[in-house]
Amino acid sequence: MNNVDLRLEEGVVHALVGPNGAGKTTLFNLLTGFFAPSSGRLLLFGEDATGLRPDQIAKRGVARSFQITSLFEHLRVIEHVVLALQARTDHGYRFWQADASLRRFDARARELLAEVGLEPLADRTVQHLPYGQKRALELALALAIEPRLLLLDEPTAGMSAADVQRTIELVARVRAGRTVVLVEHNMGVVGELAANVVVLQQGAIIAEGRYADVRHDPAVVAAYLGQVDA
Repeated sequence: MNNVDLRLEEGVVHALVGPNGAGKTTLFNLLTGFFAPSSGRLLLFGEDATGLRPDQIAKRGVARSFQITSLFEHLRVIEHVVLALQARTDHGYRFWQADASLRRFDARARELLAEVGLEPLADRTVQHLPYGQKRALELALALAIEPRLLLLDEPTAGMSAADVQRTIELVARVRAGRTVVLVEHNMGVVGELAANVVVLQQGAIIAEGRYADVRHDPAVVAAYLGQVDA
């Protein structure tokens, strides 16, 4: 990254866009502790979080989804969410715990699944879910830590048009009371969801503002949006 100064307004959906290699995922890795900054500071909710581990940052209220799904194919949908809820406690991930000790998380797990439209599929194994529903399950796992800041890395990548629209509606529902940052190549998604758009090129911010404004910025048109204008 190159002297990136990113300030996120609370309670707003922000989008990070730019050509491949612009630094979008690298910035997410910096925000979540997977990379340590070589200079500068990371402030989360007004407190210095520079150098914290990913788990420490998560405990401060930051949740993230990844580009590639990473689920247990043979576990049931609800079991994924129960384990995510359990991880927030002092017990951590304890797969060997008795079923009775895990059932106390069932009600909240079903609430989260209902929030992302998967409650009717709670007892289905993940291997039988289509791709779009797997992404929705990953969002439920992120919501399980009750994040104040939700980072979504290409949430609609590889989706059909119908799944893209469902994902737009899903993010629009869960953004209430949260700050959301999404990396997204689909400019239609950006235009519908984001109040603020940050454009990166070669690790630097070249424009920031409303989508309607930045899409016409000459630097942005040259770098990216002119190739995929929507």
